[in-house]
Amino acid sequence: MNDLKITSSDLPGLYQSADQASLDAQCIYFKSLKWYLILLVLAALIAFMWPNDAFGALSSASLFLVTLGILIFIRVQRPDDTWYNGRAVAESVKTRAWRWMMCAEPYEDTENIKIVSGQFINDLRAILSQNRSLSHFLQPAVGIKDPISDKMTLVRSLSVLERLGIYAEQRIQNQANFYSIKSQFNKRRARQWFWVSVVLHALAILTLLYRIKDPMISLPVEVIATAAGAVLTWLQAKKHNELNSAYALTAHEIVLIRGEALSIKNEKQLSEFIVDSEAAFSREHTQWVARKGD
Repeated sequence: MNDLKITSSDLPGLYQSADQASLDAQCIYFKSLKWYLILLVLAALIAFMWPNDAFGALSSASLFLVTLGILIFIRVQRPDDTWYNGRAVAESVKTRAWRWMMCAEPYEDTENIKIVSGQFINDLRAILSQNRSLSHFLQPAVGIKDPISDKMTLVRSLSVLERLGIYAEQRIQNQANFYSIKSQFNKRRARQWFWVSVVLHALAILTLLYRIKDPMISLPVEVIATAAGAVLTWLQAKKHNELNSAYALTAHEIVLIRGEALSIKNEKQLSEFIVDSEAAFSREHTQWVARKGD
């Protein structure tokens, strides 16, 4: 059964819909924030270049008006809330789906698969009910899909060792790769934006010192300061340093989890292993959501 691949399309439709809603909202949020910061710096630059010109004043005022509109949009529409809620729903559904496929708690094997299937569907309904605000952003087309796919049923019917093999390869290894790549990516981005911030602050200091030497010269200190503030805002929104630490910690935890799989021989051990593994996978996301809500 090594050729049996579980993809996103094999998971419940609620996962795919919530995942796409989260990705769309994340894209809208960061695009809005990016343009807000770019236009803010541009407005400051125009105000500096044409300080006594009516065109410059009108252009700068127009840009500030646009940035105000973007700020109001972000505050009213709250795409970041949709992003986080969608991610929370998607990850909760994925965890439940893997527990069901592995016959892990609370979906232990019974003589009648309809019982655990009904429990699984009720749990999906409860997840959706707890996140009703997300329902406006879910794709209705996925609602017609069966929440339990044929591949999910097939995996559940396999032996303990076969299920464990699939879980180790397609869940644990997949998560290990994901967190390792994300940790390295955020580490690089944190370093890059740090040096951009250092350069902008150094420029601001140099221009201020030069202004002391020659008070009559016009230097874009305010523009540089605005750009430095924009970089700091972007860094805070992206959370590169926090994500690098969280992803790195989770990646190390997964390495330890993978070693525990060698001692699994029966259903009970597999169930306990799956529960512990899924708890580790969701810890980073849960902590991030909690920090976002603070």
